[in-house]
Parts: sequence; structure tokens; C-alpha cells
Amino acid sequence: MEISALKKIGQRIRDLRKQKGLSQEQLAEKAGFHFSYIGGVERAEKNITLVNLLKIADALDVQIMDLFMYTKYQQSALNEKDELLNQIFQTLVSLKKRDLRKVQIMLDEFFEK
Repeated sequence: MEISALKKIGQRIRDLRKQKGLSQEQLAEKAGFHFSYIGGVERAEKNITLVNLLKIADALDVQIMDLFMYTKYQQSALNEKDELLNQIFQTLVSLKKRDLRKVQIMLDEFFEK
């Protein structure tokens, strides 16, 4: 059975929240919600709006598109190269713009572009 989009996004929000070391209460306060709302979103009990997704993304200090990067919850037959690329992508997505520029410079120098 296919996991619903709400469940995938809720799990992604939970994962990002935990990566940032935030409780539901702390995330709720930063985003301007009650902690029970965050719990409901994470459990896919709330049909979250785009406006509220933006607030949560801002509170987590991530781009809204990062909330849709839940590929690890999709079951698919990825080859080893695809799995490695997904891991690299997940790492890069979490970086700030200035750090991404450093990575770009390093890659350019390493591969002599």
C-alpha cells in the first residue's frame, strides 16, 4: 500500500526537527503554532496548507522543497550509484548557500574544470 503524501511529509518534518535537535514544542513556538498541531502534522492527522508548510520550513531553517525530499521512504530498486547520489544529495540539501559555494569550488578544483 502506498504511503500517503501527508504521512511522508510529516515523517520528513519529524526527521528534520530531530536532526535540528528540536522538540515539537520548540518547533511549534518557532513556527507560531501549538505543539499539538506539529504532532498532528507529523502523524499525518492534519491536512497542512502551503502557508503552514512555509512557516515550518522557515522554523527548521530549510527550503520548502526540502520538506518534499522524502525519497528514503519510497521503496524502489535503486542501484548502488543511485543510492550514493541520494546520500550526497541529502547532505548537500542541508548545507547553507555559502557552504555549497565552497563545495562547488572544491569540486571544480578536484576535477579541474
